[in-house]
Amino acid sequence: MRIALIAHDKKKELMIQFAKDHEDYLSNHTLYATGTTGKRIMENTKLKVNLKKSGPLGGDQEIGSMIANGKLDLVFFFRDPLTAQPHEPDVSALLRLCDVYDVPLATNNAAADLFIKHLKGK
Repeated sequence: MRIALIAHDKKKELMIQFAKDHEDYLSNHTLYATGTTGKRIMENTKLKVNLKKSGPLGGDQEIGSMIANGKLDLVFFFRDPLTAQPHEPDVSALLRLCDVYDVPLATNNAAADLFIKHLKGK
């Protein structure tokens, strides 16, 4: 499975903890992430992550392109709903593409944990 991992600045620590908690499962899949999030995950786990640009520098658009081209199966995007994002149009476009192309999307830790639990068959 091809999985994208994205997190806004205030959610990066939560994404790193999520990656640690599910490292055994995630290690069996091809991972992609926006720049800073991916680097931080690799620094804190043994996971190999294919890096895209940082979100504000086009990484969200790169992930969106992967969705539109059928190159992603699942997206974990831990969003910060309480902080304005300078690249909000890119974020909205990425979310819309998940809906258009029917790609499962978890935008918070609880949903992401449920996805993993379901995928593990538990």
